[in-house]
Amino acid sequence: MPKLAIVSDIEAVRLRVRSCLEGPDTEIREAPSGPEAICVFRDEEPDLAILDMQVGSMGGIAICMEMRLVESYGDLPHIPVLLLLDRRADVFLAKRSGAEGWVVKPLDPARLAAAAGALLIGQPYRDPSLMPHPIVNPVTLRPALEAG
Repeated sequence: MPKLAIVSDIEAVRLRVRSCLEGPDTEIREAPSGPEAICVFRDEEPDLAILDMQVGSMGGIAICMEMRLVESYGDLPHIPVLLLLDRRADVFLAKRSGAEGWVVKPLDPARLAAAAGALLIGQPYRDPSLMPHPIVNPVTLRPALEAG
């Protein structure tokens, strides 16, 4: 049974994530602040931490960095982190924080489930909605089209 921890000071965000990931075989703990989250992580040792980017005095990036710091001196096991980002520009911060995955709001059940599923089996997750669209140059395609 996977144990998830959802950290957000906005109850609507916690409820949205819970409703997307809740199931009969899933245990979910919630924390409304960064310091409370670190206590939950120590006590519960969840399989996945889902952190909102905007959490009061200690946002998701700061919580993730604190987790990695505490983990580095052996006081916390490694817990994969899924960050809930507000905008595409926050991906840079997510990479620097040591998070294994991220999705950009608005949240939807399919992306959240895919992200949680990947992180729970040890794979990273990068929000596919952030992938750049390929630029097709018609001039470079012309020889291929004429040859075919």
